[in-house]
Amino acid sequence: MEKIKSFYINFVKYMTLKPNYITIPLFVLMISILGSQFTSVGIQSGWYDSLTKPAWTPDGAVIGIVWTIIFILTAMSALIVWNKTKRGKKFNKIIFLFLLNGFLNFSWSFLFFTAQYIGIAVIGAAFIGLSVLLLIIKIWPRSKLAASLLVPYLGWVTFATYLNYVIFQLN
Repeated sequence: MEKIKSFYINFVKYMTLKPNYITIPLFVLMISILGSQFTSVGIQSGWYDSLTKPAWTPDGAVIGIVWTIIFILTAMSALIVWNKTKRGKKFNKIIFLFLLNGFLNFSWSFLFFTAQYIGIAVIGAAFIGLSVLLLIIKIWPRSKLAASLLVPYLGWVTFATYLNYVIFQLN
């Protein structure tokens, strides 16, 4: 009974509403919306459909579902880091990496779908992957859970970078 009481007290303490429970998800949502705006340019114009793509290219709906899950996991990771990490230089570096990752994420959508720079987008995708890897490495000593939440992102962006590279080669 004491363990249940302790769990409940810690859970309530952890779930107390703080401003970052609103601002961090809003920031992630903003990145998602910016990226989707850039993506829709290439989709609506028919440019993306005109590209030669490998047979194993996922359907757009699958890509949307995967990115939605990744954005949710990233927001959860950022919330854990924000709430559980002591403030200081290491904390600031991690937050900077989250911000950089967000910038790289919507920049890739612009490079690939709006500017149609497929080759440069490969480099951009690789930098997204590098930023996720650095986040995992920096977060791991502070919160294995927060770092683990980013592993699917690293896996997906690795796959997406390779897909981007193959599309570049085919076109």
